Amino acid sequence: MATSMRGLTQFIADIRASRVRELEEKRINKEMAHIRKKFKDGSLDGYQQKKYLSKIVFTYILGYKVDIGHMEAVNLISSSKYSEKQIGYLAVTLLMHENSDFLRLVTNSIRKDLDSTNEIHNCLALHAIANVGGQEMAEALATDVHRLLISPTSQTFVRKKAALTLLRLYRKHPEVIPAAEWALRIVSIMDDEDLGVVVCVTSLVMALAQDNLDAFAVCYQKAVDRLHKLVVEKQYTHEYLYYKVPTPWLQVKLLRLLQYYPPSDNTTIQDTILRVLQTIMQTSAEQTKNIQQNNAQNAVLFEAISLAIHLDAKSPLVASASGLLAKFIMAKETNVRYLGLDTMAHLAARADSLEPIKRHQHTIILSLRDRDISVRRRALDLLYSMCDVDNAELIVGELLRYLKVADYGLREEMVLKIAISTEKYATSYKWYVDTILELISSAGDHVGDEVWYRVVQITTNTEDLQEYAAKAVFEHLRAPSCHESLIKIAGYILGEYGHLIANDTGYSPTDQLAALQSKSHFSSATTRALLLSTYVKWVNVFPEIKPQLVNIFDRYRHVLDTELQQRACEYYALAMRGDEDDLLPRVCEEMPPFPERESALLGRLNAKHGDASDKRTWVIGGKEANQDRDKVSRLGTIRRPKKEGTVGPDGAPPVPGEGGVNGGADGDIMSSLAGLNLSSSGAPAAPAKYDRNISIDRWFERLTYSAEGVLFEDVQIQIGVKSEFHGHLGRVALYFGNKMSSALTSFTATVDGFDSEALSVTFAKIPQTVIHPASQSQQLLQVECKNMFTTPPILQVSFVAGSLQTHRIQLPIVMSKFFEPVRLTSEDFFERWKLIGGPPREAQQIFPIKLDPSDNIDSPKQQKVVAGSRFQVLSDVDPNPINIVAAGVMHMSAGGKVGCLIRVEPNRDAKLCRITVRSTSEVVSAEILNLISKPMHATLAAS
Repeated sequence: MATSMRGLTQFIADIRASRVRELEEKRINKEMAHIRKKFKDGSLDGYQQKKYLSKIVFTYILGYKVDIGHMEAVNLISSSKYSEKQIGYLAVTLLMHENSDFLRLVTNSIRKDLDSTNEIHNCLALHAIANVGGQEMAEALATDVHRLLISPTSQTFVRKKAALTLLRLYRKHPEVIPAAEWALRIVSIMDDEDLGVVVCVTSLVMALAQDNLDAFAVCYQKAVDRLHKLVVEKQYTHEYLYYKVPTPWLQVKLLRLLQYYPPSDNTTIQDTILRVLQTIMQTSAEQTKNIQQNNAQNAVLFEAISLAIHLDAKSPLVASASGLLAKFIMAKETNVRYLGLDTMAHLAARADSLEPIKRHQHTIILSLRDRDISVRRRALDLLYSMCDVDNAELIVGELLRYLKVADYGLREEMVLKIAISTEKYATSYKWYVDTILELISSAGDHVGDEVWYRVVQITTNTEDLQEYAAKAVFEHLRAPSCHESLIKIAGYILGEYGHLIANDTGYSPTDQLAALQSKSHFSSATTRALLLSTYVKWVNVFPEIKPQLVNIFDRYRHVLDTELQQRACEYYALAMRGDEDDLLPRVCEEMPPFPERESALLGRLNAKHGDASDKRTWVIGGKEANQDRDKVSRLGTIRRPKKEGTVGPDGAPPVPGEGGVNGGADGDIMSSLAGLNLSSSGAPAAPAKYDRNISIDRWFERLTYSAEGVLFEDVQIQIGVKSEFHGHLGRVALYFGNKMSSALTSFTATVDGFDSEALSVTFAKIPQTVIHPASQSQQLLQVECKNMFTTPPILQVSFVAGSLQTHRIQLPIVMSKFFEPVRLTSEDFFERWKLIGGPPREAQQIFPIKLDPSDNIDSPKQQKVVAGSRFQVLSDVDPNPINIVAAGVMHMSAGGKVGCLIRVEPNRDAKLCRITVRSTSEVVSAEILNLISKPMHATLAAS
């Protein structure tokens, strides 16, 4: 660029030759004046505009303010020459911000470049949108960017840039992107052959899926399939092999994406993930001499361990991973130690037992003194997560010792974690009070008001603690220096419970007053106001020091602070009332117990951590904190022990005040409603939607009483079914045939819409993603009937054939498929028929039927429907030979067996048929009646 524009080259040379800033500014001002004059005169060709605009951009990059060239940049964007268009886009991205009025002038030009068949123009437009795209531009152009991403004619580098541009727009203006509407089409690109496109689209899917989990649920299967191809099958090109690690960036993103979703119930997907994780751990456990290879391996390995913990913290895979983590936290490389501590904190947040982590407690404590502050932070997080009743005193003691020399950036977070751990895992009240008071003494400036509020609340609610707490705070008051938070605690506790220690040597009312007064002179007005409230309570309980207290109120009546003055005046008036007046005793009654409430400490700690753009899949803390992430602000409170030093059944001391003011039947209203279904029962859940037309209904109906046939067919694809069932188990083979002359790409098949407690339907393996022209793909479904069900599962098939095609089709997996025919004699049949009896175990329907071409009853079809429904047709049982009698038993793995008897009674003259079904279950009777009567019905039958 510089060699083709001599004026620009000379201008840059002059700037570099300037010895002092004054000369540089003089040269720039001269050039800007010349450019301004040229722009004002007009009639500049594209080359001249490009040259002058390049000088303006260079000046702006040097840090000088520029107020010209905006319109020229807009004009150059519309140029057909690449060099001019490039400078125009460069100027727009540098000189304009997202709220600039000039951006409205370039929106149409950018849209034209997005619609252009020139890939370079597409890329320049995408860069501009990603760099300066504001709300207005995002709303106008997001659809065009999405079109470039999904277009089959777009080049791979254009699709990569389009995916990253959409990601940028979503992060800035998420409301502009219709994520749920675009979900299936965007996820389908994860099957692209180019791994560069897959990396970019996976980044986009990660951002969108975090806020739209249900809409992007299909990405779970895609991620597992891609990981299996990369790690196990090794399907990748050589250029994506980074130091012998196949595309580590993509592996890390896919492993993280899987952690956004709960573990899958699909055994095929579970087995595939297990193979992937085992392969990763086997290949990455050994460190090499190459630093880059180690970094790539470790990045994948740590994310794989995190996924294993997320899936099942009890698995043997996690047990072996904990051994690897022990090595990593002692590694020489800072990054490895950091990742080892962070992953071990994840393990502590999920594991049922902390024993494997406690073995390395000494090493973790030593990490608090690591030279890198980020490692020290992770060590603090891990110690907080692994803290429990057994090691709380040791860990809290170490943290208190380290607190005195810790970085100021760590102290506030350390204070919160020490306070929370002390409260949750206190083994005795004395230890709790001593620890919190020592904490305030060591780091008072970093201790928020929430900490001393909590001490006051627990002391007030715990009668056994009050006398000890009063003595403890009094001893701290005697120290030469005392933090103001300690003075506040002492003022409150001594005011309420100072009388409990007043008769002990050294704790007399005079000593208590002297201790508080000696510290009040250096306290804030807020603290002195609290002390005045303490003194008025003492007027009521310590008449021997009433003159001194009245004297203090009298002095404070003349201070400038209005709050102190008002309190002093009111308290003075109360103190001067006669002894026979009961107003003062009533005003100064002992504080009642506080109502149980959520602690503010944990909420404040979570607010400090916050959520990054890539959200954590777990929160720092033990398993209890992660069981319900929506309620992580709830803190377990200290419970009342039966004896000093005992703990509650959950390992934490009992709650103060339990059984007191709020501990009775009215303490927790919601607990009395436990087990009740409070959701609205008036409207049943909407059934899953699926494709329907005459042909689809006819195919489905035939397959309910046939073992094989066509399930779906159109001009693009044909789906065939072949099934076999034995007892409560079954196998359904699905045949997907491509009828087109081009391949069906990004092929996805999933099964949903069924009750997982009654039915299990899983693919034997993940379906292949490409079906070649005029070829067929076979997939096997494993089916198990656990209990009675009435809703067939739905097969969702999606593929790209020019555009995204999606079909949702009911699978012919119905209740009758799990029946086994039973042979009965005439006597046995009618005996059981009478034994079952009538309604509700009997279901009956009379409906019209069609006669065959010879005007006779179509008995062969009726027998085919009954026998195809897996019932044994019993001959010579019914006196009327036209009637059909059948018997069968339904098999369920959890629900056992259910017998069922059928009687079909057609009437040729009336063209009617009566079907009666009797079963030991009324649900089975109704469902079998529906399945058998529909194919025989004259108007409802689709076939």
